[in-house]
Amino acid sequence: MPKQKISQCESCAYFDYDEEYDCYVCTMNLDEDDYASFMGGHNSCPYYHFYDEYSIVRKQN
Repeated sequence: MPKQKISQCESCAYFDYDEEYDCYVCTMNLDEDDYASFMGGHNSCPYYHFYDEYSIVRKQN
């Protein structure tokens, strides 16, 4: 079975699970132009922020 490529959204801090929709969604409110450009593959999301769950631990040490 080939490895599935991870999208940029899956490592973003704004990509959260929504219990109402029972799926993962972006919590940023992209405007229509940003969303169309992102879905078209022309550029990356302007709000992307890498989620690093260990950043707090590094600050404590």
